[in-house]
Amino acid sequence: MIRVLIADDQDMVRAGFRMILGAQEDIEVVADVSDGVEAVRRARELRPDVCLLDIRMPGLDGLEVTRQLAGPGVADPLKVVVVTTFDLDEYVHAALQGGASGFLLKDAGPTLLIEAVRAAARGDALVSPQVTVRLLRHFGRKQRPDRSTRAKELTGRELDVVRAAARGLTNSEIGAELYLSLSTVKTHLASVQQKLGVRNRVEIAAWAWRNGIMDEES
Repeated sequence: MIRVLIADDQDMVRAGFRMILGAQEDIEVVADVSDGVEAVRRARELRPDVCLLDIRMPGLDGLEVTRQLAGPGVADPLKVVVVTTFDLDEYVHAALQGGASGFLLKDAGPTLLIEAVRAAARGDALVSPQVTVRLLRHFGRKQRPDRSTRAKELTGRELDVVRAAARGLTNSEIGAELYLSLSTVKTHLASVQQKLGVRNRVEIAAWAWRNGIMDEES
């Protein structure tokens, strides 16, 4: 059972998310709160598998809540999916840099909402399709340092997996495309994370775009 906390300042949004997620046999909503301070408190108390956070909330905004629950300095980070009305690059960038496992627009629909929760719970990341590639290319344009020496530490197969992940493919899709088992894909991603010193597949993707790895795709 995937335990979920919902944080949004709009009662109707929280009720809608609770209804959608609560109808799934594998998801349980353990709390819904209306402000950022309460979101941090309840999340630390309940340790849900996934936290769904709005950006604009009283007390603390969703970006600060994300940093406190999943940021680089957090010893035991929680999985966070930011769900917002605002499709702004700076919000997406800040959320993912702050440790979010996904970024979803509220108009994405119930199917993507459910899949984002499941993806975060299993260690994948889901970003709304309309912002994924634009966001990652934005990382590349924003800051393109010299090619990372860490790229030389990756095997050819690991680089294939990195490029697929950077295009937004799930583990299952990567396996199908590269003719790898799901466990092998997970092993490659874990190895890549260790070699690059990153925390999740979103940071892997950002690294790939930032360092020109995607430019090498045929």
